[in-house]
Amino acid sequence: MIINKSLKINSNSNFQIIDITNEISRILDEIKFNEPNSISNGILTIFTKHSTSAIVVNENERGLLSDFEFILDELVADKNNYAHDRIDNNASSHLKSFLLGSSETIPIVDGKIDLGTWQSIFFVELDGPRRNRTIDLVFIGE
Repeated sequence: MIINKSLKINSNSNFQIIDITNEISRILDEIKFNEPNSISNGILTIFTKHSTSAIVVNENERGLLSDFEFILDELVADKNNYAHDRIDNNASSHLKSFLLGSSETIPIVDGKIDLGTWQSIFFVELDGPRRNRTIDLVFIGE
């Protein structure tokens, strides 16, 4: 069985890490109640449809998230005479997205997303604030 859903995200700042784990779990629970043959075991693919955002899995700890922002800023300077800045003035956001990636695949086991003890799923805004960012969720399984 394949079930497609989407999630809309609004960001409030230029760089923002948004934990979407509970929202994804809620959507999976809705599928279990509304689909006659729900997904008990399989995979979930999470994909952001924006080239200045990312999807990552890691620990939701304030210090670590702050370190994550710091290291991205160290790796990719905001202004560095990037060629793309002549078009949109957001090259650093695109470059950070290249480093992070636009999707993740998570196992589904016994009707739940199967993350590690400390893991969460994050939408990373790299060029905000933005309204109506779209995240596609594809649930595949039996």
